[in-house]
Amino acid sequence: MHSNNLVNETAYKNRWKALLLLCTAQFMVIMDTSIIGVALPAIKSALGYSQAGLQWIFNAYVIFLGGLLLLGGKLSDLFGPRKIFMTGFVLLTAASFLAGMAWSEGALNIGRALQGMGSAFIAPAALTLVMTMFTDPKELGKALGLWGASAAAGGSAGVFLGGVITEWMSWRWVFFINIPIGLAVLMFSKSYLLQGSTRKGKVDVLGAILITAALVLMVFAIVTAENGLLNTTTITQLVTSIGLLVAFLIVQKKRSEPLIPLSIFKVPNLSAGNIVMALMAASWIPLWFFLNLYLQQILQLSAFKSGLALLPMTIIIMILMVGFTGKLVGKFGFKKNLIAGLIALALALFMFSLAPVGGSFMGNLLLPSLLAAVGMSLAYIPGTIASMSGAKPEETGLASGLVNTSYQIGSALGLAIIVAISSVKTKQAAMNGIQEIDSLNLGFQSAFLVSAFVALLSAILAVVFIKTPKQS
Repeated sequence: MHSNNLVNETAYKNRWKALLLLCTAQFMVIMDTSIIGVALPAIKSALGYSQAGLQWIFNAYVIFLGGLLLLGGKLSDLFGPRKIFMTGFVLLTAASFLAGMAWSEGALNIGRALQGMGSAFIAPAALTLVMTMFTDPKELGKALGLWGASAAAGGSAGVFLGGVITEWMSWRWVFFINIPIGLAVLMFSKSYLLQGSTRKGKVDVLGAILITAALVLMVFAIVTAENGLLNTTTITQLVTSIGLLVAFLIVQKKRSEPLIPLSIFKVPNLSAGNIVMALMAASWIPLWFFLNLYLQQILQLSAFKSGLALLPMTIIIMILMVGFTGKLVGKFGFKKNLIAGLIALALALFMFSLAPVGGSFMGNLLLPSLLAAVGMSLAYIPGTIASMSGAKPEETGLASGLVNTSYQIGSALGLAIIVAISSVKTKQAAMNGIQEIDSLNLGFQSAFLVSAFVALLSAILAVVFIKTPKQS
């Protein structure tokens, strides 16, 4: 626990300015997952990505974010949250410059991976600082509300800014935009942020390397599996990935201070909740990915118009999550909201799977996009609460980090699998003599349909395995 005597008079006076800084950090971390969506076709054209390879622009970020989040939280505890927060921002800012200057697929993928690593240090350190600086329960509630709103705003702004920047400047500026923000945050961090407490302990670097390497290799194997699941290379990569995961579990069991104490999985709802959250991400992230491509490659909308088309979804999510989800959970409980949200998301994805080549935004996309936004608003926060509902007070930090990790990992693996399925469908259609745009759309339709089944599976697992705590 962080000692209250760290909250000196100067830091106390500056706590709301510090919160602005921390909300800016949260805004950036979330914006970096959404801002690239509209820019994907422009990046594909400039750097020669394949249709399937485009996912690495997203996956390189979320794999390293998800794989290193728990390490970031541990480093924050050991060395102080301000130091790790600032280290993360130095890395994120430098990586954004590399991504913006990218001259090849490899350079951009490395830049995105380093951005994810920086964000993995920033996110847990920033949340620790919020919790440390606001000790009054009413102020903490308000601070966390603004913190949550900044995440929703980052998602909304990323979609809109991605369209504006790509159309009127260059796709490179979706990365360069981080640089002035990052420098401003670093400039004010020492003045406004508490150093925070430090403690002695060991860092499980080997565990972090093993889990991240396993995820990268697994996603790579899935991406290249469109050439055949049974080829020697794919099988070797998958077996090696599983071997790395087993090695990670062995290391966690033997370490005195592991990245993930395996005993945490005995907490009620935690295992089921993390699986539900991973599947939720595995359906939601492909929705965004393929909707961006459908708008520009099938409907032939400009980057700016695509950004505008996606804006209603993000605004609805921001309004509902900030203003209504908490009240609904209070009234109906987290399980009912979670299940209702996942069913709504599955239905929206099924509606997207019917979108034709000659479709329109108003006729084919507006209603399902709003339904998807309502579904995600109902499901995300209750899913997080469900995953942490059985954790003891001293376990909440680890449980929270684990939920975020599961969500990011689900995003990466889900997108890899669904992109591979979509690519195979598109290739099969082209081989059967179907026109290029029709083949592409058949691939998109299959992606939406598979995502709908994933969301439905998540809802079924929630019904069966998520338990509502008994009222004491």
